[in-house]
Amino acid sequence: MRVLIIEDEHKIARALQKALVQETYAVDVSFTGDDGLAMATTEPYDVMIIDRMLPGGIDGLAIVKELRSLKIHTPVLLLTAMGTTQDKTDGLDGGADDYLAKPFALEELLARVRALLRRPSEQLPTELTVGDLTLDTVAFSVKRAGKNISLTSKEFALLEFMMRNPGRPLSKETIINHVWDYDADILPNTVEVYIKYVRAKIESGGQAPLIHTVRGFGYKLEATNA
Repeated sequence: MRVLIIEDEHKIARALQKALVQETYAVDVSFTGDDGLAMATTEPYDVMIIDRMLPGGIDGLAIVKELRSLKIHTPVLLLTAMGTTQDKTDGLDGGADDYLAKPFALEELLARVRALLRRPSEQLPTELTVGDLTLDTVAFSVKRAGKNISLTSKEFALLEFMMRNPGRPLSKETIINHVWDYDADILPNTVEVYIKYVRAKIESGGQAPLIHTVRGFGYKLEATNA
């Protein structure tokens, strides 16, 4: 899952980024409204965390309204030091999906992000299953035929994205856009390397292949009958 943070307070932005990365999200950060809007309208995100009060240019609420006018319906959590009922009402009426007043506990913010990710037009399950492979997004666990599989955070994020799109061919560019953040130093063969790592772990011991190469395009994850 890929998250955009638009927050002018660097300390808060970096703390949020660190916490979200530890939860296996790919995270981009913008410190200004103008840059944040540009990223929000040109890059694919699964959820956005936007501060309402941004210096100069466009503020957070205006960003949300602009996104909705452009038919971009990415879930938005609006952050603000303005915590009155009217402020919250204005934020939600402006198109935000949730509203969190500062100061807040990181645990609460993470819980709200998880809730937003479960809220799209079709509910996102917390346990994914493809064939005999299961992935639990809450416990951060992966099992195949009941046997635990240990993955790094990036391997987990890659596998989760593929399992949320079973049977769908995914280009390398699409995978990069959803699994790595905007500033990541991605080499041309990075996706190939991580696909190889994940394959080796989930298809060990002669188990049936689940990740298939779509020649000239990318990869897909699919359980096929023998």
